[in-house]
Amino acid sequence: MKHLKPFVKIPISKLFALFLIVFIVACNNDDDNNNEEMMQEETTIVDLAVATDDLSILVDALTAANLVSTLQGEGPFTVFAPTNEAFGAFLTANGFSSLEDVPTDVLTNVLLNHVVSGENLSTGLSTGYISSLSPAGAEGRNLSLFINTANGVEINGVASVSSADNATDNGVVHIVDAVIGLPNIVDQALANPEFSSLVGALTDGGNTTFTDLLSQTNTTFTVFAPVNNAFTNFTNPNGNAIANVLSYHVVPGDAAYSDELMNMYVNTAGTNADGDALSQYINTDDGVTINGSSTVAVADVVTTNGVVHAVDTVIDLPTVVTFAAADPNFSTLVDALTTLTPSVDFVSVLSSQDGNGDDPFTVFAPTNDAFASITVPGENDLIPILQHHVIAAANIRSGDLTANGSTMTPATLEGDSFTITLPGTSGNIGDITDGAGNDGIGLIAVDVQAYNGVIHVVNQVLLPNTSN
Repeated sequence: MKHLKPFVKIPISKLFALFLIVFIVACNNDDDNNNEEMMQEETTIVDLAVATDDLSILVDALTAANLVSTLQGEGPFTVFAPTNEAFGAFLTANGFSSLEDVPTDVLTNVLLNHVVSGENLSTGLSTGYISSLSPAGAEGRNLSLFINTANGVEINGVASVSSADNATDNGVVHIVDAVIGLPNIVDQALANPEFSSLVGALTDGGNTTFTDLLSQTNTTFTVFAPVNNAFTNFTNPNGNAIANVLSYHVVPGDAAYSDELMNMYVNTAGTNADGDALSQYINTDDGVTINGSSTVAVADVVTTNGVVHAVDTVIDLPTVVTFAAADPNFSTLVDALTTLTPSVDFVSVLSSQDGNGDDPFTVFAPTNDAFASITVPGENDLIPILQHHVIAAANIRSGDLTANGSTMTPATLEGDSFTITLPGTSGNIGDITDGAGNDGIGLIAVDVQAYNGVIHVVNQVLLPNTSN
């Protein structure tokens, strides 16, 4: 007969611990199963598009452009999804018989122009600019989209949201009734109601000069675009031709984004009477201002052929006084022309631009450092010194000087002439010998072109001959 082993009594606390371990393991297994089910049930933007009959062409387009995996990614993304009818209209308008006719690079950029990083529900959208994921902007920047929520949600003035806030696990889809093309400068101006006065001025009387220019694809532009209030407040005090004023807001040949701007002069499409390109002075010490009078309110509206910066003031055609007042390097010169010489109204003289005064002027402008190196004399002696820097009735640009030799200038307002020798020494563009015979004066910047004259910058104050 076998002897049974005695029953081992297990404490109740150990039984409870064993039960708890079994329970936790079972729960973990259930959680793993639930997680697997949840992962299987996740819906991406692509899944939503595939499940929506009216987005079938969008699915085909995403496949052709190899963007399916992108929109299956983690995101989150906001997608403005064109309907089949929208794609049909896009193909017809652009002369394509089918989706296969659209070049892949074009199709890719168009589709990415419908995608925004982040999840933007319709309730979170507001009127203004956002960046799409399309790198088709000038210099490879991502294109801007203008969102207008004044009446529903409209994008770039061409597409309206017909079904909003279709949620997925990697973002949100807003179905739209039109394909959003790749916008140029003109398209962006037309899209934003704040530019309606600008558009009206550009197209006044059926004029297409500006729209043709700013639609070009073989060059890039920077446009400082005045908002409607800027036009309302502009009185055109000098009676300048509006077409030339508008041209003065366009910088051709470069897309200058705000992160590339600095205190600098640029040449515009505006011209003086001789056809010379007018300069603009850009200052970035506190935001971005142009000619000391107009401030950039909204920067970096990216288009396919350039960039638009919205400004709060119409920028009138500049005089030589405009640049002297705007450029902080000439603050001492401005003091000398105003506070230190009250008996002569230099500002009025140098602001004339109607051809009835002494304009145009050629001004050799000393910098603040140039004035700091001398003891500024009293008014009676300072007046002829200042006059010695100005030549009246002549717009003498650097190209008018003898290229490899010396040029004797016409008489200055003071009466003496001086000599400019090109090329200069010690890094100067040119060397100047003033009326008093002082040589080695550096010509350090040239051709700051105003409407009524031109400024060249010198690193020393020019002194006249006081013996005659």
